[in-house]
Order: sequence, then structure tokens, then C-alpha cells
Amino acid sequence: MTRLRHFKPAGKAIFKDSHTTKMKELLQQWEPGMTSTFAIAGVPLSKLSISHSGASFAPDAIRAALQSYTTFAGDTGLEFTDNILDFGDIYMDPTDIIGDQQRTYEGLRDVYASEAAKWWMVLGGDHSISYSSIKACSEQYGKVGVIQFDAHHDLRNVEDGGPTNGTPFRRLLEDHVIRGENLVQIGIRDFTNAKEYAKFADEQGVMVYSMQDVDRNSMGRILEKEIDRLEKQVDILYLSVDIDVLDQAFAPGCPAIGPGGMDSKTLLEGIYFASRHEKVKLMDIVEIDPTIDFRNMTSRVAVYCMLNFMKAKKFS
Repeated sequence: MTRLRHFKPAGKAIFKDSHTTKMKELLQQWEPGMTSTFAIAGVPLSKLSISHSGASFAPDAIRAALQSYTTFAGDTGLEFTDNILDFGDIYMDPTDIIGDQQRTYEGLRDVYASEAAKWWMVLGGDHSISYSSIKACSEQYGKVGVIQFDAHHDLRNVEDGGPTNGTPFRRLLEDHVIRGENLVQIGIRDFTNAKEYAKFADEQGVMVYSMQDVDRNSMGRILEKEIDRLEKQVDILYLSVDIDVLDQAFAPGCPAIGPGGMDSKTLLEGIYFASRHEKVKLMDIVEIDPTIDFRNMTSRVAVYCMLNFMKAKKFS
């Protein structure tokens, strides 16, 4: 029998430094009864996008990008050792789009009800998934406050196109899942929204901060003010991170790229600042299209968002 030398299983022939652990090595497929500090679930849905989008490929691209980062947080001198439970991806029917949203809601409701983790990260998919996730979250944890990092209001009417990635927060408001005063939108950009939806946000009591507000007031001051207000009126806080809040220079793999957005450092600082609060329980990351990305830049930003969320929770 011929003996093969120097071979490893396909996909495993990766350089290994004996003193270095990569974040991807902490991923562990969840099985009933398992518990850990953090868990992820993928929602590979992008057929509801009103623009061309391959965001359905993002959960796996983000998981792969975990290999780019080590488990050591240098500024704290501490290291992640807990497994990150991976619930896998929710099944998406190729034609039953409305059913996919219902399955997302039911699947994430089961995930949250498992109580397998203290803190959750949901990997989209387009922004339509946030409706299902926040609805499921509200049934598990109570009254939800949402901090939305986004260039868009996502308050489009449903009549013109059904439930799309432009409608999740309008649906959440109209279905009374959340209240307007418990929704904070940060990073809204000029020339990306309609006047009617800015008016709707105002009528609903949504707290809206434009990119100009972020530049004038700083991310930290905005979040400090809004979290101090929200913590008195909600049971938990949910971070919804639409990657198109970033300037196109920092997120080339985003379906709705545009100039005038946030730099990645500002977003990462915002996620870290917010996540230090005890009421922040979940975060979703949406609107990444790996098929148009450059050198996985955008997926790597998504992973760094996850790491800042985890670092704030674990080491603050």
C-alpha cells in the first residue's frame, strides 16, 4: 500500500503557530444541552433585498474570516478561551420568501429559548432578518430597545413591495413589537432616504442621529445619552448593525455602498461602548455581500464588530 507523506485533510493545510489560537478555532457546533458565554446563528436570507444582493453568502464568509484574528486582546492582556456555540444556518426555501421570514422568526425563537448562551450574535443576511430576530427576542426577553447603526431608516412602506430589507423597523413599529421612542438610529446619511420616511420616524418618536450629528457630538456622547434614557424603559437592548453605515471605502462588499459614511474605527468604538452596558443582550450584523467584496474586507469588519461586542461583554 502506498503511504502518502506530508498530506493533511483538504482545507486543513493551514500554517499553525503553536503559541497562537485563532478565533475560528473556538467555534463549536451546538448540540442540545451545551451552554457557553457566546453563540451565533446564521440567517442566509437576501432575496428580500430591493437591490442586487448576495448577502445570503455572508454567514459563511464571516465564519471563515474568524480565521484572520487571534483570541488575544492585547490592550487588556486577556484571552478568549470559551467556545462560541454555532447554531448553524436557518434553512431558506428558494421560492417561499414569506415563509423564509416566518422560519427565521421561529428558528431564532427556538435559539433564544434554548438559553444556551448569555449573549447572542446573529449573522445576516439582509436587514429584513432583523424583524424576525427582534420579534423573537421580544417574546423571550420582554420589552426591547434597539440601537440601529445604519445609513437608512428602513421605514419604507410595505404596500409598495411587501416586506423587504427596507421595511423591518416600520413593520416592528406597526406590529407593536417595539415602540418608536425605544428605537435609536445612528449614522443616517443625506441623499439615502425619502422625506416621507424621515417624517414617519419623527411622528413615531424615533431618535434619529445623522452622520453630521455623529461628527458634531461624537459616538460616545450619543450612546451615553440614549442608553441612559433607554435603560429606564426597556428590559434589554439589541444592537442592529447594517454595514452600509460605513463609508464605501471601509465596506466595499456592501450592496448599498456610498460616500459620506462612518469609518470603521468609529463604528467599532460605538459597538464596544454600547456593549459594555448590562442590558445589551444581542447584536445582528447585516448587509454584507461577499460576492462583491475585496479581499474579504467587509467580512473582516463584521468579525471585528463581533470581537468588540465579545470583548466588551467578557472583559469590561
